[in-house]
Amino acid sequence: MKNIQLLVLITLMITGISCGGSDKKSDEKLALIKTEFGNIKVKLYNDTPKHRDNFIKLVSEGFYTDLLFHRVINKFMIQAGDPNSRTAAPGVQLGNGGPGYTIPAEILPAHFHKKGVLAAARLGGPKNPMKESSGSQFYIVQGLVFRPGQLDTLEITMNARLKDQLLRENFDASKPQLAEFQAKNDKPGFDLFVTRIREKTDSIYATKPQFKLTPEQRKAYTTIGGYPSLDGEYTVFGEVVEGLEVIDKIAVVEVDGANRPKTDVRMKIELAK
Repeated sequence: MKNIQLLVLITLMITGISCGGSDKKSDEKLALIKTEFGNIKVKLYNDTPKHRDNFIKLVSEGFYTDLLFHRVINKFMIQAGDPNSRTAAPGVQLGNGGPGYTIPAEILPAHFHKKGVLAAARLGGPKNPMKESSGSQFYIVQGLVFRPGQLDTLEITMNARLKDQLLRENFDASKPQLAEFQAKNDKPGFDLFVTRIREKTDSIYATKPQFKLTPEQRKAYTTIGGYPSLDGEYTVFGEVVEGLEVIDKIAVVEVDGANRPKTDVRMKIELAK
């Protein structure tokens, strides 16, 4: 009997199975964002480890203590994490501060912009082609609830936007040739070249992944809501597990022209259990 028990124990050790079991979700780290409107408890995803570990590091160092929710847009999101906000005078525009580094993107299809997700802000546009995240700034999605038809329209719009972007890029790359045709006053040649650019764009577009919402996304966006047009563009690295109502309270505060609350909304963040 002892030999059998020993064999079972060795087998469990080799396979990594414990008698009590192991729940991956139970290992997720929690953080508590304290505000005058109430507390928001968030869990940090384990499959975005760079963002998780950086957030934990900053929280442990007290980086976020007394920072502001410096950008608030009702039915969209609430944003914080700019260290310049700690001592900013009223009316000063914020949003450019950080710890001096960025984080490589960890954009995963499984994590999308439903209401309550925690995501990393970043510099947009061609200056940040790798979609690297701000080292400290984050936002929590409030969003809104969509009808199925609105999501259908969104898919069409997002894919049209992708095609337009490709077309602009191809036209920009072909400016010297187009200028040459114009200099020669060669309209037939110009028109033919434009047609080839469009054909090239269509060919490239056909190889690109299309913006298509999954059934899970559609269910979330038509029930609890969110902001689907951000999907695939920003790293989502956690979500609210308690305090969704606090997001709604902060989202409706009065803001100035730069979407900064006219009355400061400060926060403290600590690790939770």
